[in-house]
Amino acid sequence: MEQTQILDVAQQMADAARATILPYFRQPGLATTNKLQDGFDPVTEADRAAERAMRDVLAMHRPQDGIHGEEYGQSEGDSGLTWVLDPIDGTRGFISGTPTWGVLIALSDANGPLMGIVDQPYIQERFIGGFGIARIDGPHGTQELRTSTVSSLHEATIFTTFPEVGTPEDKAGFEAVASQTQLTRYGMDCYAYALVAAGQTELVVEAGLNAYDIQGPMAVVQAAGGIVTDWQGGPAHKGGRVLAAANADIHAAALDILRQY
Repeated sequence: MEQTQILDVAQQMADAARATILPYFRQPGLATTNKLQDGFDPVTEADRAAERAMRDVLAMHRPQDGIHGEEYGQSEGDSGLTWVLDPIDGTRGFISGTPTWGVLIALSDANGPLMGIVDQPYIQERFIGGFGIARIDGPHGTQELRTSTVSSLHEATIFTTFPEVGTPEDKAGFEAVASQTQLTRYGMDCYAYALVAAGQTELVVEAGLNAYDIQGPMAVVQAAGGIVTDWQGGPAHKGGRVLAAANADIHAAALDILRQY
């Protein structure tokens, strides 16, 4: 019964974030603040307002749970469960007008995410994974999520968000895997993980992630049959270097390369 209530609350949060964000998207004059002194990590009022909207839903329906959000930090709960929120993953894409950003929601315990949502408000796609569910609700209706069965790197498509990936060593690791694949694509943020869950691509390799960047997508990929670890094959829910793969064979092949870095 609690799982049903949790899923309902998660959907309400995604609905609230969607309604809050869309009036800002592709609108002229959207103010952007840079969170980095050396570099560019943008945040907008849409990011902040969406997280506030999701926190309001939790305050009403799940006040016993903790929250870890990108914009407003951590608040403790007493249930042993924490909602991990990224109101707009891919703010660079958001301010550029591309529909590849998303709202990320996960409910996690100490071992990682139990369920997650990747929601793309503009194209109205919602990827849901956990508690025995792996589905997409979108323009084509509701469909089951199932990862690709491609098992060879030479037939695979690989994604990462930025060409620079992370440190020079991170970049070298990514490029070592990418050089063995059929197709490399950049700039997709959380949507790349959603495409792994949907069976459209086989690999995402990234570095420098935070917990709120990965936990929602991780839950969705895993529910659809994929595998998400760090570059050594260990847990990935705290962020850092992440490998998301469609199946065990392609995961093992990529991991053999990444372990050298």
